Amino acid sequence: MNLAHVHLLLNHFPTIAFGIGLGLFLVALVRKSEELKRASLVIFFLIAAISIPTYFSGNGAEELVRDRPDISVAAIRVHEDAALLAFIFMEITGFIAWLALWQFRLISRTPGWSLPAILVLSAITFGFMARAANLGGAIHHPEIEGATQTANNGDTGTNGDTAVPTGVARSIGAFVNAHTWVWPSCETLHFVGLSILFTVVLIVDLRMLGMAKSVSFSALYQLLPLGMLGFGINLTTGMMFFVATPEQYTKNVAFYWKVAFIIIAAFNVLYFMLLDEAWEVGPGDDAPVMAKVAAASAIFLWIGVLFWGHMLPFIGNAF
Repeated sequence: MNLAHVHLLLNHFPTIAFGIGLGLFLVALVRKSEELKRASLVIFFLIAAISIPTYFSGNGAEELVRDRPDISVAAIRVHEDAALLAFIFMEITGFIAWLALWQFRLISRTPGWSLPAILVLSAITFGFMARAANLGGAIHHPEIEGATQTANNGDTGTNGDTAVPTGVARSIGAFVNAHTWVWPSCETLHFVGLSILFTVVLIVDLRMLGMAKSVSFSALYQLLPLGMLGFGINLTTGMMFFVATPEQYTKNVAFYWKVAFIIIAAFNVLYFMLLDEAWEVGPGDDAPVMAKVAAASAIFLWIGVLFWGHMLPFIGNAF
């Protein structure tokens, strides 16, 4: 199995599964069902997490097929730009969905501000994802006539391209590489975001494991958006690194492990957002066994993210 297989396996989730989530969200709004609203928010958050390896694996798939004479590099660039735009909106939608789940714990219902925001964002995201998927199919499916004509735009294939467009994603990468201050600035922000995220992880999860028992878990809820902000900084700066030198990452096994740990950690965080037992831990209370397991696994997962991130220059011979 290579990254092309991974990309083909994952690229249906941001369109089909997200479409299911959007349909469920519309039904929830019509029926005014809080349970269905929460279920659709969970879907949006999980699909945003799955979209991370979906986007990254696309570059690895490109490296495997771009030299084939029947593949248009111009079509790949158009799909790549559409995928980047869809990915950005997907992550924003996932963040707002998570924020709504977090606030649900305060008011026991979906916050009113989030409903129109998520509805608009999810509709836009689904449109962008559908367009990216259609353009992706046009790369090697000539039966998609309209998309193929738009994507090729006069180009005759890899071996005969007359004017292959650079693309927005490649232009951003070129900007990062051409300006010496961008990469170290992003590195600094990356470590700041990682420090914020890991500090919140330790404070929340060590409380679950028995430290600082005088503090209730619900008193720590204010820190959770701060941790998500740290992750957002990491994701943004990490994308800057990736678009600048994608080959350094797609050919590095350490990067695969880092992304895998991030996705599993995203599933782990839902335990604290959805189940009640952690929120019932008051001052002086000992957390239940499942809460301790979730907390210990969260620390393990984020240490794994740290480890594989630091191993990127040393494992895989890609840097």
